Amino acid sequence: MKHGANIYKYASQIGCKSEEIIDFSSNINSYHPSITITHTNDMLVKYLDSNYSSLKKSIAKKYEIKKSQIALYNGATSAIFELFKTFKKKKTYLYAPLYGEYEKAVQDKSKIVKINRFKNLYTKPEKGSVVVFVNPSTPDASYYKLKKLFSIWKKQKCTVVLDESFLEFQKLQSLRNQIDSYKKLYIIQSFTKFYGCGGVRIGAIFSNKENVQMLKIPMWNLSAYDAEFLTKRLKDKDFDEQSKKLHKRHKKELLRILKESKLFSKIYKSDSNFVMVKSKKSKGIFEHLLSEKILVRTCESFDFLNNKHLRFAVKNSNAHNKLTEGLESF
Repeated sequence: MKHGANIYKYASQIGCKSEEIIDFSSNINSYHPSITITHTNDMLVKYLDSNYSSLKKSIAKKYEIKKSQIALYNGATSAIFELFKTFKKKKTYLYAPLYGEYEKAVQDKSKIVKINRFKNLYTKPEKGSVVVFVNPSTPDASYYKLKKLFSIWKKQKCTVVLDESFLEFQKLQSLRNQIDSYKKLYIIQSFTKFYGCGGVRIGAIFSNKENVQMLKIPMWNLSAYDAEFLTKRLKDKDFDEQSKKLHKRHKKELLRILKESKLFSKIYKSDSNFVMVKSKKSKGIFEHLLSEKILVRTCESFDFLNNKHLRFAVKNSNAHNKLTEGLESF
């Protein structure tokens, strides 16, 4: 499995409708209160402000940065690929395992160096190189205090790409406050994960004003619906509080279910909205749960992991109850 959320493939495989599958492979917020968006004729026929000033204002306020430090793209993956076009043939250090699209985005694959962050976290990268770090990481959801690593990167004058897409589920420190003081820092931000909107494709690069001005950003690369949805979600004062409250409760629930199943030799400490586990029976567990219309993420496609590892996203209590039944019947 190269990506989570491929419910359509697996629904076809087991002969059911995609909506029948409980998707534990997709690690987005399970709290998604409805938003009313009035579809007007203007949304269809008029061009939006190509600078997305209103949306950027909401993002800037939420993330405590300046509008000039925001570049918007049609999803975080698009942001990653566009950013890497600017790096050309620089040597790139990937702190793995990590989101697989980073390796694909590197222009010259011969320039890739993979650092096993489980074993060799403080390996010194080459001067002037690009380093890529996802924090909290995927698929193990580990949050790293980056003070020592960031000091190494700055000393080596590295271009730093830091993906903080999974940061908001818990009270964790961001490096956004370093954007102006370290000019070679780029932060990737997906709005899909925390805001629970896989169908709304908005991602961003946060960096200093000069870097943002140099990026190639397609005009009108967000739809009127995308911009309206995220603007409303960002202005919802209760969303953040409720999300974190429910996340805490549901994560505790999931961890208890995984522990009480006694099927896993290791349950990894999680600092986000998903949990990685290890078991010699992982292949059988995956296949059995799928037959019960429950999809989980296998991890053999991640560097330095294998088919003994599975990842479970935090879902709601109804989904967790179904998971409990599935694990018990296994």
